[in-house]
Amino acid sequence: MTVDRGALIALERVFEVASPAEGCALLLGSTGCSWHLQRIWPTLNDWPEPMERTRRFSVDPREQLLAQRWARDHGLRVLGSAHSHPCSAPVPSSLDQQLTVPPSLMLIAGREQGPDPSQAQGGWNWGCWWLQEQADGVPLLAPLQLPWTMAD
Repeated sequence: MTVDRGALIALERVFEVASPAEGCALLLGSTGCSWHLQRIWPTLNDWPEPMERTRRFSVDPREQLLAQRWARDHGLRVLGSAHSHPCSAPVPSSLDQQLTVPPSLMLIAGREQGPDPSQAQGGWNWGCWWLQEQADGVPLLAPLQLPWTMAD
């Protein structure tokens, strides 16, 4: 997987702004010989219970439709979603897995100790997974190896 440096910077900023709540975004790019993450579509965390947004997130389906339409008009596609775990490891929870419709890329940025007040930005640990549906209908979660190839 290739990630545009600007897309990763944008994603980090989305997560910083959302913290201490979970930040979320859709991942836009192209596929071919390998996946190429080119754009970030920031979304608001609209989890129904505002007090739970520090450990839960959801994306408004209307945002997903807008992102799909925009991506298609620009020769891209929605590859999946990204969200942050501001106070835990970048590992998908069972709820993350249940709410992700395969096939999909799932990118998570986590901070096991929570945000460090001395750091203006950064400090994220990254995890990436591919979620696909098997023949029996059971989703299969496969980790993708890091680091990614960075593109300018």
